[in-house]
Amino acid sequence: MAKTSITAGRDAVRGFAPKLVELTEEVAYADIWERPGLSKRDRSLITLASLVSLGRERQIRGHVARALGNGVTKDEIVEVMTHLAIYAGWPAALTGAAIAREICEAEED
Repeated sequence: MAKTSITAGRDAVRGFAPKLVELTEEVAYADIWERPGLSKRDRSLITLASLVSLGRERQIRGHVARALGNGVTKDEIVEVMTHLAIYAGWPAALTGAAIAREICEAEED
């Protein structure tokens, strides 16, 4: 399997909602993600926890890949999912773990 694209979600709607994608790239990623107050690694952990807690399955995929690229290890992602079972619920954590497994396996290929 090919490596997971961290832009796949944006690419899927780029032609349909170009301004939304532009704002995502220019505000969320070029501004918010680049602020000096937190490392990208920490931002990835926070984002993963938020997306899993909110059940945002499609966005989890890209952010697991982004987290790996930002230095979060597979074992740390597993630990995030385990920790979230208490705070976000078992179904959310299991769903997040299943998605993370798929992405981690794809990244290893």
